[in-house]
Amino acid sequence: MRTHARSLGCAVAAAFLAASCTSPAPSHLPAEGALGPYSAAVSTGDFVFLSGKIGKTGGSTAGNPAGSIGQDVEAAIDSIQKDLDRLQLSLADVVSVNVFVTDISAYAELNVAYAKRFPQPYPARTTVAVSALPGGARVEIQAVAMRRRR
Repeated sequence: MRTHARSLGCAVAAAFLAASCTSPAPSHLPAEGALGPYSAAVSTGDFVFLSGKIGKTGGSTAGNPAGSIGQDVEAAIDSIQKDLDRLQLSLADVVSVNVFVTDISAYAELNVAYAKRFPQPYPARTTVAVSALPGGARVEIQAVAMRRRR
């Protein structure tokens, strides 16, 4: 019995290692004009993890907002779409979204702008109010997409 359990454990470990060795290495999409040292996206297997995209419109900053939160959401989604296009993906391939916003009272406006862009069924989503975002942005959106097997 003890030998059987050890053999089974070795077989499971060997299968895991074999799968790990045959999976392609992660692929990194360079970030253009990034505010820090990171990739715009990392692809591994069927999943693509996109870095957060800030929504800045018309030179908006935290102290001097030039547009509405809805416009900032649109700008962030435009940036996500640009990276998805570079990867031959679309917003329909997004399965999960994290939204960070500095003013939770704009939640309804955020939802309207978001619903205009993401097709149904909508991706899973988390929205979190934060005290500040990079570059003085009011909105940052991070997404995970999945390559569909064709």
